[in-house]
Amino acid sequence: MARYYADTYALVEILKGNPAYERYAGEELITSEFNMLELAYALTRDYGEEKAVEILRIVRAFIAIVQPRDEDYARASTLRLELRRQGRNLSLIDALGYVLAKRFNIRFLTGDREFKGLDGVEYVR
Repeated sequence: MARYYADTYALVEILKGNPAYERYAGEELITSEFNMLELAYALTRDYGEEKAVEILRIVRAFIAIVQPRDEDYARASTLRLELRRQGRNLSLIDALGYVLAKRFNIRFLTGDREFKGLDGVEYVR
């Protein structure tokens, strides 16, 4: 079983049943509370607060939630600044997820085009 850091994009696509993400539903996935917050927003927007809470509880049963360190926050900030100079517009949460994937030495699973071609990214659309 492979391990992946699932960003919010990937989590949403897995929950929607996107066939391109089917194979990842059975893999070991990790994410952070920040991605869970973004997921909560998307779920609340699409299904309402009550259903969002229900789905979030299910997600938590099947995914490991990791805690960032202060070093991760600083690295994510540096990464965001560097990539902005290259014309890539990452959010801090996205940069943090990528840094966490690097720390855990696993692939960063996303369909966000800002990550296309970056080292260690499993880019799926």
